Amino acid sequence: MRARRKIYLCFVAGVVLVYVCLLVVLYCSEAGDSDAVIRTFGDAFWYSLVTLTTVGYGDLVPVTPLGHIVGMIFLLLSAGIMVTMLGAVVSFAASEGLPFLMLGLQRHKNWYYFADCGVESRALAANISKEDPNALIIYGEKRSGQSEMPDYPCVCLSAPPAKIVEKKKNVGTACKVFLMRENDIGVNRRAGNLHELPVEVYARTTNGQDKLSGNIHFFHSYECCARQYWRSKPLCSHENTIVLIGFGSYGSSILERAILTNIISVDQHVTYHIFGDAREFLAVHYRLGEVFSLNREPGTGDCLIFHEEGWEENHSVLEQADRIIICEDDEQTGWGIFWTLNKFYRVFGRIDLRSSWRVPGISCFGTNEDIYTSQQIIRTELNKAAIMINEIFRKSVSYPTRTWEELDDLHRQSKIVAADHLLTKTRILLNDESITELTASVVRKAYDRYCKTREDEAAREMYRKLDHMRGRRFYTFYNWSYGPVRDDIARQHPMLQPYEELTPEQKGERDAAWELMRNISSELE
Repeated sequence: MRARRKIYLCFVAGVVLVYVCLLVVLYCSEAGDSDAVIRTFGDAFWYSLVTLTTVGYGDLVPVTPLGHIVGMIFLLLSAGIMVTMLGAVVSFAASEGLPFLMLGLQRHKNWYYFADCGVESRALAANISKEDPNALIIYGEKRSGQSEMPDYPCVCLSAPPAKIVEKKKNVGTACKVFLMRENDIGVNRRAGNLHELPVEVYARTTNGQDKLSGNIHFFHSYECCARQYWRSKPLCSHENTIVLIGFGSYGSSILERAILTNIISVDQHVTYHIFGDAREFLAVHYRLGEVFSLNREPGTGDCLIFHEEGWEENHSVLEQADRIIICEDDEQTGWGIFWTLNKFYRVFGRIDLRSSWRVPGISCFGTNEDIYTSQQIIRTELNKAAIMINEIFRKSVSYPTRTWEELDDLHRQSKIVAADHLLTKTRILLNDESITELTASVVRKAYDRYCKTREDEAAREMYRKLDHMRGRRFYTFYNWSYGPVRDDIARQHPMLQPYEELTPEQKGERDAAWELMRNISSELE
């Protein structure tokens, strides 16, 4: 790069030197002739400009033979200069010069950089532009000629994040960087130095890691889909039989969130029928049998039945299902199952279909518009309650504790699950299964209801047992077992035993999860 710049400067210096020499020759040849009108060096310079720009006023003309030669040289150069200038303008407009100029003029805006302009990136960019009127979307690659131009401000140029950050010059808010292809941060050469840049990076991944370094955050499209599904379509009290068809990445995430948050009654008997290859899932979560009945109908509690045979053979299960969730990783396969169910089977329950686009009259979930939002990806709002829970806990103890950013994945997940179940607690207290968001007024109303009912011993025991079920499910899902004292290394916890075997002090500890509502409502206000 430095050698090329040196050659360019030498070339420019040479052109300027030749131009000055021609002006000197023209001036000297004309100044000695009594009939000449070019009498000064300024006249020679003016004549050269008029000639080279093809304006040709005719007010100054050379009269000497040498002057005519210089004039001819200027005339010949004028055509080349005009072609070069025209080419430079076209090249500037067609290349990255114009986009970079536009970036420089919009440094005050909030920049969102996308390493690609795929379907997921476009969906998130469209949602961001709706939420942030001061947003400028920057795509790190050129859009294809077949894709429609968006109706929001955007710039398309082939540039790495470091170059964009440099162009921002720390004006306004820091640029946010998104890598929307799966595991892109491991293969995209532009992601090599992202941890060194003063930006927040959000990268799509298929593993369970939530954080790589201080500024790099991972997100699961599968986990985002599962959380969005159970928040918008919660388990209802009348539902006892749930069928999952498809047990790939989406199916296992949906079942995981159901295991961790679908605790709505101490007397619930929900049976989940899972169709798909679950060998790896069961091998990883090998303690599930301690809190669920596996592959057999339960006498009490919930049940997980993993079917090795195809869903097509289980007519009675499909007919008895209160809800069928089609969550195949391959959308076309899912759509095929949906049409087959509707055409050939008697289905009395609702059918929810995972689809990246909405279709009128069909209960779809996991659409790009729902999954790829700033709330799901950046998760500041989605995890607000979880962050509050951690801060409330830190203030309530005397010993040092970790901030949200310092938490490891397990402890962060425990706070997220507790926050998600706060939404379930709110529905239970207010007897309203349509609530999908935690707001200050709703949480305050739910807490008031809790205060009125907790004096009743049976209600207080129910509240405690419900949260104990949630906590026990969480730690068992992560393969913890009972131990007389908590040991994070050995994954042992004294609360991992049936509720009836807890001491009165241990039972009383479950009140804290409900009392959180008072603090959460105040924080939300």
